[in-house]
Amino acid sequence: MLGEFPKSVPLQMYLLTKSVPTVISVWANKLNFYLITVIIIISSFNLLAQTEITVGTDLVSRYIWRGTDFGNSPSIQSTLALGIWGLEIGAWGAYQLGRDASSLPADELDLYLGYSAELGNTTLDFILTDYYFPNVGAKFGNYNDSSGAHTFEIGGTVSLSSIYLSAFVNIYNDADYSSYFELGYGTTAKNVELSFFVGATPGGDGMYYGTDSFNVINIGITAIKEIKITDNFSLPIFGSYIVNPNQEISHFVFGISI
Repeated sequence: MLGEFPKSVPLQMYLLTKSVPTVISVWANKLNFYLITVIIIISSFNLLAQTEITVGTDLVSRYIWRGTDFGNSPSIQSTLALGIWGLEIGAWGAYQLGRDASSLPADELDLYLGYSAELGNTTLDFILTDYYFPNVGAKFGNYNDSSGAHTFEIGGTVSLSSIYLSAFVNIYNDADYSSYFELGYGTTAKNVELSFFVGATPGGDGMYYGTDSFNVINIGITAIKEIKITDNFSLPIFGSYIVNPNQEISHFVFGISI
């Protein structure tokens, strides 16, 4: 209801004085909405311009993870990541190129969120990883603890010059909260990057790392060299020799990065 209006004021004029402010208010709200939308879009473009996009693929002769062979076959491993302000969010996948009929499928698709910060000569890296194996029989949407398709792990690495120390622990879907620790050293010799590492685990009843007690499970060396193809393109190749003392087995891995 518009209510009563003074008899000395024409009806048309009274309606106009009542409706104009309402129309102006509606259009002002719409204008504010459009302005906010434009600001968000412009900010998104500016944010995207600052974002680093990483796309890469490795072809490896074997998928060896923390001393354990996954799949006993060659593997193609791809990465897609977005990074800004020290943060990185990405996906990493490993797919077998062939496997022995007696081996279980070892395809893997992980999502992760990481953060890196530099404090003088020290670099701190933190990561949260969602491990997902499509072939385990559980659907992607199954996040149940103890029986779901996903295992969550948090980890951190402290790097000082050429030495680093890493620690990782499962925080979901692992009753043992299995953990892994690694100490490494990196150097360069005649244009070849060399990395030496040793990793161990306290073990657990579930034998997540193949042991129920403390054991060294991952000792090795990795060498990386870039092969110049053209003036503007080089092909990185790498090789790793890895020993798992707990399993009493060794591995040699050759890979190409694209």
